[in-house]
Amino acid sequence: EPVSNPELLQQIARIAPEAVRRAIRYSGLVLQQHSPRRTEIDRLTAVMPEEFGEFVRILDTFDIAYRERVACVEMFKQPLSELSPLELLVYATLYAFEYLVPRDYLSTGPPADPDTETHIAWKAINDLMIWKLGAVEDSAFRLTERDIGNSLAKHLSPFLFPSLGGPKPRKDLYDAFNRLLAAQIELNSFNSRSADAFSYDDSISFVPKGDRLEIVEHDPTARAAWKRNGEKLTRLHYYWLYRATDAFVASGMGTAIIGSPENHEENQFAYIKSLAAKLQLTEVYGLDESLLAESGLRVDLFQAILSLNLMTAFFNKDYILPYLKYLGEMGNSRMALSRLAFGGLLQTEMQNRFSITWSERAEKIARITGWTVTKEFPHGNARAAEAILDFWTSDWAALSARIRKGERGLNPELFERPILKMGRYLFQLPWVVAMQNNVAAAINNLRRIGARRMEAGEETRRIEKRLGGCFEQRGFRVQLNYRPERTGDDDPGEVDLICARDEQVLVLEIKSGYLRVSMKDAWLHGTKTLRKAGLQLQRKVQAVKRALHIDDDFAASLGLAPGGSLPIVLGWIVDTSIEHDHQQFNGFLKVSLEEVLIALRDDRHLLHDPGGLRDGTWMASDYDNEALLEKFPTLYPDKFSLSRFIEVVESEAVWEESEQSN
Repeated sequence: EPVSNPELLQQIARIAPEAVRRAIRYSGLVLQQHSPRRTEIDRLTAVMPEEFGEFVRILDTFDIAYRERVACVEMFKQPLSELSPLELLVYATLYAFEYLVPRDYLSTGPPADPDTETHIAWKAINDLMIWKLGAVEDSAFRLTERDIGNSLAKHLSPFLFPSLGGPKPRKDLYDAFNRLLAAQIELNSFNSRSADAFSYDDSISFVPKGDRLEIVEHDPTARAAWKRNGEKLTRLHYYWLYRATDAFVASGMGTAIIGSPENHEENQFAYIKSLAAKLQLTEVYGLDESLLAESGLRVDLFQAILSLNLMTAFFNKDYILPYLKYLGEMGNSRMALSRLAFGGLLQTEMQNRFSITWSERAEKIARITGWTVTKEFPHGNARAAEAILDFWTSDWAALSARIRKGERGLNPELFERPILKMGRYLFQLPWVVAMQNNVAAAINNLRRIGARRMEAGEETRRIEKRLGGCFEQRGFRVQLNYRPERTGDDDPGEVDLICARDEQVLVLEIKSGYLRVSMKDAWLHGTKTLRKAGLQLQRKVQAVKRALHIDDDFAASLGLAPGGSLPIVLGWIVDTSIEHDHQQFNGFLKVSLEEVLIALRDDRHLLHDPGGLRDGTWMASDYDNEALLEKFPTLYPDKFSLSRFIEVVESEAVWEESEQSN
């Protein structure tokens, strides 16, 4: 490792032992027993046993528990080592239909055991697929129709269509998969809830109790913030759906038949969900009407989202709902899957209703071309369908090669790019596409996996410009991307957004990213991106104050009288994510961009499910009644002002319950 100074470490440990313990935690060394730094830490126990003896015992306890779980996963991989990626997917699919689909669609409340939540299982399945992709050769992806048939005949058909003379179901492999998945879930849970909590959660501590550790909670409010963020994301999801519904009705589409009459309701809801995603992606994440896929083809943003939502509607209607009906009648997941598959084979035009679907690329393009109908292309556009397909496709052969070479890079989650390319065939998992969050898929496809896209920088510019436009609509004078003069060696850099009104000035530092799902990612975002933003903002606020004092033209551009008294200048960090909301970084408030938008628009009532979309009473509600909307009080009863706007944001007023909710 590049830096090592055990003597200096011991000196610092004598002066500030708590700072050293915190640094060890934040470094993630808890799971790095073989790091040379661990040896240096162990030596601290001899020098200061009262300060580091128990702490090192905690590290050792974590290490033993971690190695036990890793060994368990490796042991359970052995029986499945000869399976191809497609064959491992078969067993994942059997598991999903037996456990995940019924739990998600039929359960009335959250599971008693958090480790059985669907997203936890998905993460573990994804980890197992990444393992498998890194363990096979290129030949595993050069599939022919015969290869697919042979794999399914051996690993899937015997479960669905058992026969005396045919191959027996490989229950041993299915049981082995279940054991491996349970072990992977346990390992992931240990990493996220124990190791990551030890490393990054300052609201708790771990205390040895014999040969195990107990969690002691010091700050319940800090832990509650993570759960509260989850609730905020849910409320924002419905906020955008309400915005989309209003836009849908205003466009005149509300009375139009979308697709075939029998599929109209599903298609209409898919259209509204796609409109909601487009609104969020353009207003919050700066996307344009179209974007460039990795293949080089340009894809229409709305059509790309609509295509995935239509796939979701299709798999729900033609796979999941019939399966659940058969499951209720038969009480057996494999018999229900068998009946589902037979139902497809017996249709006039034989349909694939197996629990894994596949088709050649050209066939898939032809199938979704009808989803790209526009005035210019009344029969659809095959080129647009090709671009959409590429946008949602994960090339497993390329991903496998990168993993085997040890190249660094982000691996797509199953839901982020749910079309899986193996050779010339494209595979889909009905249980993934039917159940996934398509907005999160779009955001993370673009902002996590595609963070280095050529268009990402332009999207950041659009975020700033569009937010500036929202401030202008409220009477602000706005300066975009202002670059103050350097003073000596100090270059404050570009100021993203300056907004002035009522003799006051807001200086905004804009940050954009993706939807984070782990405590570690959120912690890193706070300690790196947001901490740096706070330091940058301090210099930029000072630079703006200095410019207002000496540059009359700059002051006039913000509607401020040249030569007058210096206005109040306030700095905020405005971030597309909600992690660390309303925390201070270097003395500056961090707030989510969506909260700022809602405060500017004064439509917080849409966060409170006014029409019953979330609680399932949509059809029985009178959301269209203007009198209902009047019951939600405005945030600005004495008309809009910057002082009141600042108060609204700083007090988190947009999240408060409205009168209608109380």
